[in-house]
Amino acid sequence: MNHSAAVSPPIRPGFLLTRQQQDQADGICLHYWVCGPDGPFTVDIPAQESVFFIHDEQVETVRQVLAGISGWRVQKVELKDLNQLGVSALYSTSLKVQRQAIECLQRANVPLLEEDIRHADRYLMERFIQGAVDVYQRDGQTLLKPGTYVPDFRVLSIDLETTMRADKILSIGLYSDRLQLVLMTGEGQDQPGLEFLPDERALLKRFVAVVQAEDPDIFIGWNVVGFDFRVLQQRADALKMPLMLGRDKHPMQMHQSGQGKWFVRMGGRIVLDGIDTMKGATFQFDSFSLEYVSRHFLDRGKLIDHVEQRGDEIQRLYHEDKEALARYNLEDCRLVWDIFEKAQLLHYLVERARLTGLPLDKVGGSAAAFDNQYLPLMHRAGYVAPEYASGQSGLDAPGGYVMDSLPGLYRQVLVLDFKSLYPSIIRTFKIDPVGMAEGLQEGAIEAHLVPGFNHAIFDRESCILPGLIEGLWQARDQAKLEKNQPLSQAIKIIMNSFYGVLGSNVCRFYDQRLSSSITLRGHEILTRTKACIEEQFGHRVIYGDTDSVFVWLGDDYPEEDADTRGKELQDYLNSWWQQELKERFDLPSFLELEYETHYTRFLMPRMRHSEKGTKKRYAGLQRMADGGSKMVFKGLENVRTDWTPLARELQQELYERIFREQPWRDLLKSRVAAVRTGELDDQLVYRKRIRQPLAEYTRNRPPHVQAALKAEQVYLEKGLLTPFRPGAYVEYVITVNGPEPLEFLRSPIDYQHYIDKQVQPVADTILTFINEDFDRLTAPQYRLF
Repeated sequence: MNHSAAVSPPIRPGFLLTRQQQDQADGICLHYWVCGPDGPFTVDIPAQESVFFIHDEQVETVRQVLAGISGWRVQKVELKDLNQLGVSALYSTSLKVQRQAIECLQRANVPLLEEDIRHADRYLMERFIQGAVDVYQRDGQTLLKPGTYVPDFRVLSIDLETTMRADKILSIGLYSDRLQLVLMTGEGQDQPGLEFLPDERALLKRFVAVVQAEDPDIFIGWNVVGFDFRVLQQRADALKMPLMLGRDKHPMQMHQSGQGKWFVRMGGRIVLDGIDTMKGATFQFDSFSLEYVSRHFLDRGKLIDHVEQRGDEIQRLYHEDKEALARYNLEDCRLVWDIFEKAQLLHYLVERARLTGLPLDKVGGSAAAFDNQYLPLMHRAGYVAPEYASGQSGLDAPGGYVMDSLPGLYRQVLVLDFKSLYPSIIRTFKIDPVGMAEGLQEGAIEAHLVPGFNHAIFDRESCILPGLIEGLWQARDQAKLEKNQPLSQAIKIIMNSFYGVLGSNVCRFYDQRLSSSITLRGHEILTRTKACIEEQFGHRVIYGDTDSVFVWLGDDYPEEDADTRGKELQDYLNSWWQQELKERFDLPSFLELEYETHYTRFLMPRMRHSEKGTKKRYAGLQRMADGGSKMVFKGLENVRTDWTPLARELQQELYERIFREQPWRDLLKSRVAAVRTGELDDQLVYRKRIRQPLAEYTRNRPPHVQAALKAEQVYLEKGLLTPFRPGAYVEYVITVNGPEPLEFLRSPIDYQHYIDKQVQPVADTILTFINEDFDRLTAPQYRLF
């Protein structure tokens, strides 16, 4: 007999770019843009129903409340909430009906479950599709399943130069590995990489044409949504011309959140802001200005000499040297491109998407990442997610444990650190929303239970979150072996966000029984680790913070033996915790203590005007693996941007000289003298961020706000827009007439202020431990005879 072989459907691989949903006659249509090997393509999933859940006891109330609305239905499902209450699904044939139903039910105080999840996201989530997708046809239907394909995205870096008021676009820079072009308004001779357009309308029209021709998947830039795309939209609106930048040939759309953040939407293309992406990947800089980040990250910066006055310089170049402005504009695009390349930001976002299902352009998103991973497994376990922040609160649920420190100047201090402590606690002690729901049920099997805190009990057989963490943990270990830093970093951020999701009262899984079972277990682990070190080894633990203990071996302990001792402590404590948890809970321990750092000298300061030790503030001379050493500061003036460069640089030099037993007194004296004679004026600038509109500072006006208000008055007098919006930094100096903005400094500097408030506090922090006195060292000496 001949049997025809079954033909498997052809699969089209790709990676998700944008996701949209819209009402059609036959239901909700899900519209996805996908980047595939042969370029971008669209996938439509028609005739969908949206869904959320209600308690069974509310079904009749729901029918009454929604009696005047058609296009919905309620169906009993075999699911329950975390309190073991049965639920039904409420399906809607249109997004409009769903929105109406939600609004009516919320007004009637009917509890709703998972009503905020967009169906375009839910469709992917329930199929475990995370970034990569395989598209295929079966029985005339388009189907999606998880894939592995990652494309070589087409990326375009853009940057706008405008008038000071941003009421006219002067030029648009575009940079990629295929294109380097500046479009500029005004008269000039076209040349390779520079085109002149007669007016703004022609400029925008040409910009759209270039974008359509280049067909990027991704735009990148610096504050590119909040400034560049926002200005593009404003100027297009003013000229009454739509910006057809999307692949769907529909106008670009700008949206602003309730918190004031801007978002841009266009079919088939996404926009990545360099600042948001770097912050999301946990990069830290004193300033996230492009000039600052590029100087520190690339060792080069903008092509303008006076960056702090770049607004004026841009206007001058536009009128006097348009070619120089074009070079400046294009270099800004190139800087962003090079930062993305060097920091592997796109690689990081791709790995994050593959782990969590988050869109590439999603800012933040820890709660959404948790939902994408947890909810499909939760549903398969027979549960739906709770109402937002409906878990127990008002309990004893402190944050991370911070020990009282023992202030002093020490030799030979070791730091031992629990690797990913909170994720390892979740994994070890089976902390999980579903596990707690099962563990608190009557009739739960005693042998399956693990105690938490605040009456939490977890079922070790029914938990979901520990398994998710185990998978991520193994993936991170593999990423480290393969030296895949972006993937390793993405996994670390995701794992560490799980506690935040359980402990934040704006998340759906918030319940202090869960969060306290993590943090209070962390308190116990740190205090018992401290006791074990002091009892078994006789070394003093002088400080501990969340997941670390600082062990003082003794000032006379041989420096060359410190590493050996650190490894002994690490191995003993890991073995001890394995034994403890086996005996107490019959649980394997996933706690992993690592010997991390050896400080040959270590300063734990006192609180100002107190004999008590500080918390989260210390300095040390760290011994490196190659035998060298480097200074480390935590929480001190040296790493705080609200202190002046004067204080920060002095602290670095003074502490290092004292730690290395080098002469230091002349350094302190000469620095004070140089302040008094005006030699260090460029180091006296304070820099602080404005948190709210200046007009809202009514009761209390701190120095930076006073300076900003003075500057704002000058800007208004010149007919210019004020740069001092929430989030902006103010640079100011303290003068004999109070704080004044750096750009409009009028009064003499108050040098005594800087000696009293910047130099002396930094010096006194360490001098007190070596029996030295700042005033005696630095006060002017007068001859009496």
